Amino acid sequence: MSVTARFAELYGSGPDGVWAAPGRVNLIGEYTDFNDGFVMPLALPHTTVAAVSRRTDGVLRVHSADVPGGVVALGADDLVPLAETGWPAYPAGVVWALREAGHTVPGADIHLTSTVPTGAGLSSSAALEVVTALALNDLYELGLTGPELAVLAQRAENEFVGVPCGIMDQMASACCTDGHALYLDTSDLTQRQVPFDLAAVGLQLLVVDTRVKHALGDGAYAERRAGCEAGARALGVRTLREVEYAHLPAALERLAGEEEKIRRYVRHVVSDNHRVERVIALLDTDDVRAVGPILTEGHTSLRDDLRVSCPELDLVVSSSLAAGALGARMTGGGFGGSAVVLTESADADTVTKAILESFTASGHTAPRVFPAVPSRGAHRVE
Repeated sequence: MSVTARFAELYGSGPDGVWAAPGRVNLIGEYTDFNDGFVMPLALPHTTVAAVSRRTDGVLRVHSADVPGGVVALGADDLVPLAETGWPAYPAGVVWALREAGHTVPGADIHLTSTVPTGAGLSSSAALEVVTALALNDLYELGLTGPELAVLAQRAENEFVGVPCGIMDQMASACCTDGHALYLDTSDLTQRQVPFDLAAVGLQLLVVDTRVKHALGDGAYAERRAGCEAGARALGVRTLREVEYAHLPAALERLAGEEEKIRRYVRHVVSDNHRVERVIALLDTDDVRAVGPILTEGHTSLRDDLRVSCPELDLVVSSSLAAGALGARMTGGGFGGSAVVLTESADADTVTKAILESFTASGHTAPRVFPAVPSRGAHRVE
């Protein structure tokens, strides 16, 4: 059944429109966005689709085709941060954030369906937030730009849902363009669309969803964010973005009296910012194959310094490299989720087979492997 037909079945009439927002995969730059650093995500073809109609009575009704249960009805005037649980908190949080910012959103009927894998580190929550924000922006003629919608969606996740994420996921979902990676400076949201046509140079970027589920609300992500903030305070800077890579050894010396994990977190963030700069320089000179080893460096840092990897993610990296991949790393928040693998197109099947066989041999559930195709950001479908 189409999303419009299901909407009509649920709510008694057709929607005012249909919108879509993609999940994302991050090429490089992890745990840097809440430190005002650099990131380079690309949108995936997997999207969350929302059929939406206006309401004028202060009622917000939401339904998901992907979660058991009926329509959830909420009062737009009664939305309170941290009070809602489960998936309805995300669209509700967007309505709350819009209203807190002074925008008139008197209610809505929303029906959602998604092809973005949940718990895979591919930003299913950001896609849900951004598609809701874009639909309400259009329907109520709020006049907000993509970056402005992303900031409000992030506020919804930070303050209403209670997950202290950075801005990367929402910016990627709202602002990425077809065939490009998004080079984003999260300190001021300056962005550049970087051509990323791997097929043209005989390469492929694989996404490997380990099917190990993670929940960023469980405290591990928040602990690392707090650790990064503690490191910045100890160094006398507002954020770790202000620590230049050339000055990292001196910064680590100054942190000698801090907890060992604080030094590790600082080392990861500062070095990963530098890795993003190295990758953009290589892409700008069409030296794409040289990006591979930098991805692997990033994984080592995430595994050893930030300590957010897991055996399945490490296995993706080791097995793909052994099969001839140019580079690989975990992507997203970690503790499960997905990895990216850069490989020659001619070797993609061999690399995929090696990953699958390694999971079988280790007794893990078979991962899902698919190519990352740089796709369009949030948009109106009909």
